[in-house]
Amino acid sequence: MTVTVAIDCMGGDHGPDVTVRAALDFVRKHEDVRAILVGVEDRIRPLLGGEELSRLVIRHASEVVAMDESPALAIRTKKDSSMRVALDLVKSGEADACVSAGNTGALMAISRFVLKMLPGIDRPAICAILPTMSGHVHVLDLGANVDCSPEHLLQFAIMGTSLVGAIEHKDRPTVGILNIGEEDIKGNEVVKRAAELLKDSGLNFVGNVEGDGLYKGEAEVVVCDGFVGNVALKASEGLAQMLATFLRQEFGRSVFTKMAALVALPVLKHFKRRVDHRRYNGASLLGLKGIVVKSHGSADAFSFGNALDRAADTVRNGVLERICQRVALQAQQQPIQEIA
Repeated sequence: MTVTVAIDCMGGDHGPDVTVRAALDFVRKHEDVRAILVGVEDRIRPLLGGEELSRLVIRHASEVVAMDESPALAIRTKKDSSMRVALDLVKSGEADACVSAGNTGALMAISRFVLKMLPGIDRPAICAILPTMSGHVHVLDLGANVDCSPEHLLQFAIMGTSLVGAIEHKDRPTVGILNIGEEDIKGNEVVKRAAELLKDSGLNFVGNVEGDGLYKGEAEVVVCDGFVGNVALKASEGLAQMLATFLRQEFGRSVFTKMAALVALPVLKHFKRRVDHRRYNGASLLGLKGIVVKSHGSADAFSFGNALDRAADTVRNGVLERICQRVALQAQQQPIQEIA
């Protein structure tokens, strides 16, 4: 099976300088993948360095969605943007997945407009991986939906467990709901009702998970609304940056601390690798009739390459099919209410 990934080469803070280099590494590393580089051909081709790969082709797109551009404006006026063309390739079946480091709001809006939603799913959700003390956790939603109903959170749990079950080959991944306490009485009415739905869903629901429980690895999938999820994500990123800054400052205070840093260098390198956010880059936009992966806008080639790997793994393991099967099963066991 050959997996074809359409790459929005113009998106992100660095554009083709990063995306093209990552694409070259991607096709060299995997013999079963093919990449379609979507963007301004005159900017992409020189970066290939004259290298011609049979599994790498260029698809010209004359427009670019700016990082601060209105999603509504991008849908209406930029039908030949690299983002839109890449998503059109997924819709037509020419590509199996799309990866973009571009404007998150625009990517979400255009993806929903072009690909539409899977049957039984009302809203797409952003699902990303965070490191934990025991491995990692998949968290959703991380910003696509500010306000959610209990039924939405149940749908997020179905999609998250389908993703983890397919990619990590786990029959019943554990599911938790992010809350302000472990007790059933804690949280607002939406969270309480969602917990009730999850208990009756047949999923492997382990209960409420507090903020620190995310990193203790108390559940393999944690669901929340996009407002809470995005705040938790950004707070975590800020904390990691602060700790790295503190370490550099303390080890640089004197000759003696610099010598201590040399002694501790192997430990520091290993620590840096374990918390390196680039290794976890690539958030899946779940719920769409197609595979879409969002890379961090500031990603370097290594980081963007991980997003490409994530997209290919999602296709190989049939995540869309798993979500559809689970939604259908859920509808038989416990019909999900239709949401206006």
